[in-house]
Amino acid sequence: MKKDFLSIADWSGKELMDILKISKAMKANPKKFGKSLIGKSVALIFEKPSLRTHVTFEIGAKQLGLHTTYLTSADISLGKRESVYDVSKNLERWVDGVVIRTFGQKNVDSMAQFGSFSVINALTDYEHPCQAVGDFLTILEHLKTFKGKKFAWIGDGNNVCHSLMLFAAKVGMNFTAAVPADHKPDPAVVLRAQAEARKTGAVIELVHDPAAGAANADVVYTDVWVSMGQEAERETKMKSFNGFQVNAELMKHANPKAIFLHCLPAHRGEEVTDEVIDSPQSAVFDEAENRLHTQKAILYTLLKAQGRGKIHTHRSRR
Repeated sequence: MKKDFLSIADWSGKELMDILKISKAMKANPKKFGKSLIGKSVALIFEKPSLRTHVTFEIGAKQLGLHTTYLTSADISLGKRESVYDVSKNLERWVDGVVIRTFGQKNVDSMAQFGSFSVINALTDYEHPCQAVGDFLTILEHLKTFKGKKFAWIGDGNNVCHSLMLFAAKVGMNFTAAVPADHKPDPAVVLRAQAEARKTGAVIELVHDPAAGAANADVVYTDVWVSMGQEAERETKMKSFNGFQVNAELMKHANPKAIFLHCLPAHRGEEVTDEVIDSPQSAVFDEAENRLHTQKAILYTLLKAQGRGKIHTHRSRR
């Protein structure tokens, strides 16, 4: 059993489907899993602002019987106030898991390398794997299957796009990213997703025309154009994303029964109009709710597999 949840790339399609299965069971009968992780502790390290991820992890952990401690950048400034190695070696003496929302993916990977606890990536600049699990539970609830369905990503080839693309490839869902030429997803992620897609029969493609991306889509998804920490790029980005707004006209290109998703928070009037996000096709609040159930399933999957005794090892910083 895997120790950490750092990237969708690390998990097989079957393993991801198993997490979705547990998520559905927890959503249907939360009392069955109540206190299933009692006696274990998790540190929640949030160096970036958060509403959905913070609330759902803290409430979900407590519903499973976990004790949580919340740490902000004022408590921990990774690599500045204290090295990632030293933070890890301290935390492994106290907790069974770390949920970390930070900037660089390297901080998350290093935390997992140095610590004996389980590490869950709650968002980095490179990936947002927990978001992807919640999104695909929502898709499964609405579409009943992934096979033969089309996922259209409209906008920035960012961290959320990376995780969703990899997830789609692993479960056999076609994925088209409609992105500006200067805001494409990381080529390494695209190549990895396409390699996975060859095993599952999915098609992973990039286009630069939003209408072509949305054509016959069963899921239309967008995210903010200016992410946290990118405020200085706002003026340039707004020009790059001209024409990429998800509005009623763009939704006409999708399947009439297509659902609209957004990881939130939304900048209404920029990447999406009120007419779309508040429409009957919008499942954004189902999506937000499902973060609770899927993150509980991730915690359960990782921490339930841990042995009763913690083993501390002196792992090299190299």
